[in-house]
Amino acid sequence: MINEIEQVALRAARAAGRIHLKRLSRINISRKSNSIDLVTEADRESEAAIIEVIHRAFPTHAILAEESGASAHQSDHRWIIDPLDGTTNFAHGYPQFCVSIAYERRGRVQFGVVFDALKKECFIAQRGQGARLNGKPIRVSTTPNLCAALLGSGFAYDRRERRRFYLCFWEEIMMRAQGIRRSGSAALDLAYVAAGRIDGFWEFGLRPWDVAAGAILVDEARGCVSNMDGRELDLAGANIVATNGRLHDQLIEAIAQARPEADRRHAEMLHETKASA
Repeated sequence: MINEIEQVALRAARAAGRIHLKRLSRINISRKSNSIDLVTEADRESEAAIIEVIHRAFPTHAILAEESGASAHQSDHRWIIDPLDGTTNFAHGYPQFCVSIAYERRGRVQFGVVFDALKKECFIAQRGQGARLNGKPIRVSTTPNLCAALLGSGFAYDRRERRRFYLCFWEEIMMRAQGIRRSGSAALDLAYVAAGRIDGFWEFGLRPWDVAAGAILVDEARGCVSNMDGRELDLAGANIVATNGRLHDQLIEAIAQARPEADRRHAEMLHETKASA
C-alpha cells in the first residue's frame, strides 16, 4: 500500500505546486486571528486540490489540514497537510515556500513529502526506507558540535506578545552557534536539516502540519528529532528540536540554559503590560 500512498502524495503535492506557481503573480491576501497570520487564495485552492486527490484514492482516510481543520470521522489512516508553508513569504514574493504532506497510520507518520515547486525540489521519506531529494538519497550533515553549526529557527505567531521570551533563546544560541537563519518555512527548514544544508533547527509553537512531513525526513536521513526536553516529538505540541544527531544534546542544553531567563523576561513583560492597562 505504501507505494500507492507515495504516488498519491506526490500527485497531490504537484497539484498544489502548480497552484503556487500560478497564483504567485496575482496574490490575494486575507488575515486570520491576528494581523501577522496571513492566508491567501493559494492556501485555500491548493488545500482543496490536495484533499480532492487524496479522497479520490482513499475516500475513508481522515484529514488534518491547516485551513479546513480535521475530518469529522475517525480512521487508522490520516493525512496531515500544510498546503502552503511559508504563506508570508509567498505573499511577499519571497522564494521560500512549499507544500507539506504526511501520511500517518495508527498514530505514527509513515511517509512525508515536502515539495518546493519554485526550486523544483521534492523531498520524500518513507519509514524505514530513507530520505530522498529528487530521487537521490540524502543524509544529515556531519558537523560535530554547536560552535561549527549553521542552524534554522523561527518565531511563533504570538511573537509580539512573547518577544522577550523567544529572543532569549536566540541570544543564548547565537553565542554558541556559527550562524542562525530564519527562513519562514519550518517544513523547508526540516527538509534542509535532512539534506545537510543546515545542521539543526528549533522552534516553538508549531502545529502538526508544520512538522509532520519534515520530521520523518530528518528521521530517515539519520538525524534526530525530539521535543525541546529531549523526549519523543509530540506533533500536537510541536516545540521541536531537529538536528544531525551529533549536536542534538548541545542544542537542547542551550535551550534549557536560556529558559529561566526567558520565563523571567516574559513574566516581567506581562507585569508591565498589566500595569499600563
